[in-house]
Amino acid sequence: MPWLQVRLAITPDQASVLEDQLLELGAVSVTFMDAEDQPIFEPDLGTTPLWTHTHLLALFEADTDSAALLAHLRLLRGGELPEHQVEHIEDQDWERSWMDNFQPMRFGQRLWIVPSWHAAPEPSAVNLLLDPGLAFGTGTHPTTALCLEWLDGQPLADCAVLDFGCGSGILAIAALLLGARQAVGTDIDPQALEASRDNASRNGIDPARFPVYLPADLPAQQADVVLANILAGPLVELAPTITALVKSGGRLALSGILAEQAEEVRAAYAEAFTLDSTAEKDGWVRISGVRR
Repeated sequence: MPWLQVRLAITPDQASVLEDQLLELGAVSVTFMDAEDQPIFEPDLGTTPLWTHTHLLALFEADTDSAALLAHLRLLRGGELPEHQVEHIEDQDWERSWMDNFQPMRFGQRLWIVPSWHAAPEPSAVNLLLDPGLAFGTGTHPTTALCLEWLDGQPLADCAVLDFGCGSGILAIAALLLGARQAVGTDIDPQALEASRDNASRNGIDPARFPVYLPADLPAQQADVVLANILAGPLVELAPTITALVKSGGRLALSGILAEQAEEVRAAYAEAFTLDSTAEKDGWVRISGVRR
């Protein structure tokens, strides 16, 4: 069935009260969306930050009287409403619509990321089965794409790989499918470790080839290839720790870095690594190099 949608342009401090008021007036759902494609970096633990310019979308039954609804909302607020728009939208198969947004993606020459509901476009290629999730990398973000493209171009046979901040495990699993002997994953979030295990199992990876650890439990060992797709601040702060994980002559790839942060991150690793040219994609960069 169709729905009545109310869209309001709000600031973060208005969000909670407006959400409660709209639900009180009968909204069946309330959603917050970024109004200006503004990324949010390094939120404080336990917080759910919103964008500076946020759109609140509230859905009501199609026969809701929009004039009366807005009048009641004004009364609850005790004044005028933020900039707003009311429209009727047609119903659709929301699950199917969401799934249609995710198609198989190719990275480099050999590697594909394939959602479970799609057939592999190139069955003979390296196909990593991975479904979109709420929290962890699926290849759609430029930082993940930069790392996957780099991995596809690396000779990984008989290499030991470490995925620092493994999230979904996408980078480590890709490395294993591309020929690495073993990959180790580490992340501060236990749910990430669970997601990594699940995705490895889905791709037929022997658990012995992909152990995952909380940082405190990570074995003291070096790897031939270290990947760290996190954020610029932690990459700079953890440079000594990450550097120590790379063997002499080993390779490093860092991402999660905005273009304007690249020089600071490069400076943190320049003494220990011979660095490649910085690779950029949609305002994000990858920094790679070889341990001296």
